[in-house]
Amino acid sequence: MENGNNAAASPEEVRRSPAFGWAARDTSGVLSPFTFSRRKNGENDVTIKILYCGICHSDLHSVKNEWQNSVYPIVPGHEIVGVVTEVGGKVDRFKVGDHAGVGCMVNSCRSCHECAGHHENHCPGMILTYNSTDVDGTVTYGGYSDSVVVEEHFAVRFPAGMPVDRGAPLLCAGITVYSPMKRFGFDVPGKHIGVVGLGGLGHVAVKFGKAFGAKVTVISTSPSKRQEAVERLGADAFLVSKDPDEMKAAWRLGEPWTA
Repeated sequence: MENGNNAAASPEEVRRSPAFGWAARDTSGVLSPFTFSRRKNGENDVTIKILYCGICHSDLHSVKNEWQNSVYPIVPGHEIVGVVTEVGGKVDRFKVGDHAGVGCMVNSCRSCHECAGHHENHCPGMILTYNSTDVDGTVTYGGYSDSVVVEEHFAVRFPAGMPVDRGAPLLCAGITVYSPMKRFGFDVPGKHIGVVGLGGLGHVAVKFGKAFGAKVTVISTSPSKRQEAVERLGADAFLVSKDPDEMKAAWRLGEPWTA
């Protein structure tokens, strides 16, 4: 809720903490200062002072209501990294001072088949980090803000020494490509992985592939990205998908792909 009146605080407001962020208020997508509130830290919650938040393209879709589901004002951001400032009495994975991150979701029902299988992202009751309805009935606000309160299960602890600014994109772009690579066995040396597109997800996929010991070929419509793919990110090969001769040569049986 926005502050701005002098009325006496309701019991619900007393149980909440002030927060500040940047919100879009209409389909222009323009962000402006926004004062709101977070729920008080519960017994299973951690409160995180936000230090960095990545920019995901879904943030742009959301602030402009391009998916036709935005609730204004909307505070985007779901690649959140910061330092833990408070922990609930039942929290055992975090302590004050830890670096922690929050991705695309902040809660789920925790009782359905999907949740039991650690697929909370498929839970019918999944609560998104922003533009969703929280357990207390209020709208969730994202990481373009100074703090976040999240159920411990949906926070990740950053290892000591890991740069938190560079690590923030792992919480959306990173996990989006890491999860299928891990699930389908591409996390072992000797594989040959094709990465279609060198955008936000693609460049992370290349880096994971090389870290796993795989040969990585980038397939792109943009010849100008060849240097970045091969020289900066370490891809082994680069194909221009709009070049029929290059693509045909790559598909010849038994012929290795070359950069």
